[in-house]
Amino acid sequence: MRALHNTHAGERCFIIGNGPSLRRTDLPKLKEEFTFGLNRIYLIFSELGFATSCLVSVNELVLEQCAAEIKTLDLPKYLTWRSRRRFADDPQAVFVDTDFTGPQDFSRKASGRIFEGFTVTYVALQLAFHMGFSEVILIGVDHNFTTQGPANQAVVSQGDDPNHFSPKYFGAGFKWQLPDLEGSERAYRLARHAYESDGRRVRDATVDGKLTIFPKVDYNSLF
Repeated sequence: MRALHNTHAGERCFIIGNGPSLRRTDLPKLKEEFTFGLNRIYLIFSELGFATSCLVSVNELVLEQCAAEIKTLDLPKYLTWRSRRRFADDPQAVFVDTDFTGPQDFSRKASGRIFEGFTVTYVALQLAFHMGFSEVILIGVDHNFTTQGPANQAVVSQGDDPNHFSPKYFGAGFKWQLPDLEGSERAYRLARHAYESDGRRVRDATVDGKLTIFPKVDYNSLF
């Protein structure tokens, strides 16, 4: 992680969430961009014709159930250190010291501890800052879930997934945690402050996204 510090200074990147709005986003435009893919974004790679520049995943339920799939991906993977034994034989795995306890803060250098912020998107924002990107654009961060229930509660999906770009994302039998939208909003505010106080910016190009923390921008206007 220390070697990656400011390696992309002054550049822009895209963090690709996994919301249904991806189906209304012209994703092939991102082929030549630096992209952070999150969790099971690889389910759409065959349709895109390209993979994201890297993958970020810190949720233990995702990493436990999808380890075999993730290991097949030929790209850098930034994974929580808690999964280090599961991915010890993966030469492209980079283990990041993430956790969901302790101070709720924004780490400007990802070579140390990173607060997970109740969403993998927040981890990606900290990695992007560490790498020096001056502009981060969010897409597919719908911030809107059909499935309701107590925040962070683990549940088992009973059928097709309505909350992500693919019905198979968290399909029948998949164990996952319900979102903590309020917690993630607190984290996103920390991210906005960190970027803007350093002369950088985060913009949200999610089609019809419900997140209101970051300034909105029309996706097609970026190209």
